[in-house]
Amino acid sequence: MIDDTPQQHPVTRSEVVFEGAVWRVKRDVIDYPSGEITRDYVDHPGAACVVALDNEANVVLLSQYRHPVGLRNVEIPAGLLDIPGEDPLVCAKRELAEEAGLEATQWEHLMTLNVSPGGSNEIIHIYLAEGLSDVASDFIKTGEEVDMSVHRAPLSNAVEACFAGRITNNIAATALLAAHAKRL
Repeated sequence: MIDDTPQQHPVTRSEVVFEGAVWRVKRDVIDYPSGEITRDYVDHPGAACVVALDNEANVVLLSQYRHPVGLRNVEIPAGLLDIPGEDPLVCAKRELAEEAGLEATQWEHLMTLNVSPGGSNEIIHIYLAEGLSDVASDFIKTGEEVDMSVHRAPLSNAVEACFAGRITNNIAATALLAAHAKRL
């Protein structure tokens, strides 16, 4: 069996144990066949990200400070589905414009991932964008986005950086490898 299989078990109790600025932590008690189990997990709104490739097969990369891991993480444009009911592609387009100042004429959905299914319900939608051009954005960067840098590198170099452990952001690495595989 190589396909994820939907399965639900009755939740007998559920409570929010922490309410944060972006997500919350929930505690569910589940009636499981082997007995009652309790699980704490991050209740996340989901996200979308973009592998943006220019005409020379250069990928748009961001460098952004990430406090929990103590790194300026190499990433790709991405953002939360924090507008209720927002289509993931609309989110991806918005993030490409806000974070990289770009728009694209060609969009392709590459995959959807459970980011950390043992501890979070976060789902991220990964898109490939091509036909890039500059676009003006009135987005005002705050927090760790203020000093976020944007640069381009050959997709092949980014893939090598993933395997060498120089790009450790799991979403960026997965998306870059998926885009590379798609282009092969």
